[in-house]
Amino acid sequence: MRCRPALILVERNHILLMKYQYGNDFVYNLPGGNPDPGETLAETIMRECQEELNIEVEVGNLLMVGDILPSENRDASVHILFEGKIISGIPVLQPEQTTALEIVWVSISEITKIHMYPNVSEELQDMLFLQKPGKYVGAIRQSWF
Repeated sequence: MRCRPALILVERNHILLMKYQYGNDFVYNLPGGNPDPGETLAETIMRECQEELNIEVEVGNLLMVGDILPSENRDASVHILFEGKIISGIPVLQPEQTTALEIVWVSISEITKIHMYPNVSEELQDMLFLQKPGKYVGAIRQSWF
C-alpha cells in the first residue's frame, strides 16, 4: 500500500486544489504526493508544495486518514490529510513539475459537485463547516474513469 500525504489549504472558505484531466473528465487533487525515501510526511508535503506550486507551507495537525482499496488497475493507497497554511509565496503551478492543468480555489460549499481524489468532499465539509474533528474515514469510495 502506498501512502500519499496531502495538505488542506483553506482561505476565505475556499480550498486549494490541483485540476487534472483524465480522458474527458476532470479530477481535483489536494496538494501533496508520494514520499521520497527517508522523508517524513510533513517533509513530503513541504517539498511537493515547493516543487509544484512554488510556495512554502506550514504543515499543521492531522485531519483525516482514509484508504483507497486496490482495484483492477490501481494499487491500494492510504491518504493522510493535514491542515496547513501558506507561509511564503503565492501558489503558481510549475508545469515542469506536475501534470496538473491548473490550480483552483474551490468553495468548500461546492466541493461535493466536483470529482475529488481522494473522494472526501463530504467529510471535509463536515469537518470544516460543522467543526467536526478529523477522523479515520476507512475505505474511501473512489470512482475511476
